[in-house]
Amino acid sequence: MPQDRPTSLHTMGQQYGRRSWAEPWKIKMVEPLKTTTREQREAAATEAGYNTFLLRSADVYIDLLTDSGTSAMSDRQWAGMMLGDEAYAGSVNFYHLESAVQRFYGYKHIVPTHQGRGAEHLISQVMIEPGDHIPGNMYFTTTREHQEMAGGKFHDVIIDEAHDPQSLHPFKGNIDLAKLRALIDEVGADKIPYVSLAGTVNMAGGQPVSMANVKAIRALCEPLGIKVMLDATRMVENALFIQEREDGYADRSIAEILLEFCSYTDGAWMSAKKDNLVNIGGWLAVNDWDTFEELRNLVVVFEGLHTYGGMAGRDMEALAIGIEEAVKDEHVRSRVGQVRYLGELLTEWGVPIVQPIGGHAVFLDAKRFYPHLAQDLFPAQTLAAELYLDSGIRSMERGIVSAGRDPKTGDHKRPKLELTRLTIPRRVYTQAHMDVVAESVKACFDARESARGLRMVYEPKYLRFFQARFEPI
Repeated sequence: MPQDRPTSLHTMGQQYGRRSWAEPWKIKMVEPLKTTTREQREAAATEAGYNTFLLRSADVYIDLLTDSGTSAMSDRQWAGMMLGDEAYAGSVNFYHLESAVQRFYGYKHIVPTHQGRGAEHLISQVMIEPGDHIPGNMYFTTTREHQEMAGGKFHDVIIDEAHDPQSLHPFKGNIDLAKLRALIDEVGADKIPYVSLAGTVNMAGGQPVSMANVKAIRALCEPLGIKVMLDATRMVENALFIQEREDGYADRSIAEILLEFCSYTDGAWMSAKKDNLVNIGGWLAVNDWDTFEELRNLVVVFEGLHTYGGMAGRDMEALAIGIEEAVKDEHVRSRVGQVRYLGELLTEWGVPIVQPIGGHAVFLDAKRFYPHLAQDLFPAQTLAAELYLDSGIRSMERGIVSAGRDPKTGDHKRPKLELTRLTIPRRVYTQAHMDVVAESVKACFDARESARGLRMVYEPKYLRFFQARFEPI
């Protein structure tokens, strides 16, 4: 096998002839998939109110709703599940987890949580006071919700290129330092408890943050007493982009890049259901002892004792093993390579997607997909529904529905990006599955002029994209 392997599975044949590159694992167990008829899918979509979150998984063929908790665990992780110490206090598995986070992420103090949302809640309750301002590199739905419920106000200070799906900027997740400085000057450093920095920005299409950017953020914030807190959920994928695109990192391992990046931050929260390769779990970590003391006291109120935080011992063991497996270079190249394979195939066919292709998903540009649909007709939600009706593939909306409403005016927030996300679980689907997905997207694209949009007929109070219901125009 050639030493300099391409990072895209799709370009392999072009570069090495028939010398193909394969996933660094073999299949040991299979789960049968169910195929359905168009009539069955129409009935299921109607029952679900054309919201893919409300579909029954038994009615889904290829599930690309999310990469959260949907990855396949390894044989080592499953073996670790048999070593669960289910003691209420001081489980040996907690100390394995603590050691893994300290070794690969570099933070001093660890608090486990039942999943990333629990960590977001605790960080927000401990660090945010009513009237505070939290700058970040584009919002994420649950993160912003917890920050606002704690009395803070979120400010998007991401670079402008992040809002342009056709921009080829290599690090569209970067924070615009001028925007951050302007906010500090406007509200005062004492009203900004921390900068909320996400590695690979989900809502921008899985776009990464450069090492130079996090260094600059640290240099700006540290003298002012502003902490830098990291959403490390997909930082392993972010590290690959740094390895590929940033000078001085081509010969550094994913593990080394991850550790350096985290060193410029004061703490992190993690949905372990993504990068860390488990089906449930999360953690948060900080370097400051006083903050840790508050967190480990509060976790007892909302999650569980500070040595299990809502997780079983067996889940903490699988998580500790998953952290180690997730930073292996060959694993990350394979994971991102499969996403690129799908994205490059769609690009060749002229389907509009967010560029550059992200690390965890291909984001279809619903505005360009359906230029005849006004944003109030929910084009990204429409595309997710049409894709399911065509083939039974489940995707999700990331646009006006996810953005929610302005609390002052009551009107829809209208983000510049109106996207439908095809999210690839780790170590689950084959290249043949990606071909099926691409062909279904192409079929919807060919029939795009017939789409008429949706109207919302039920809207919940919080995070409406999870439970809202629609009907066709």
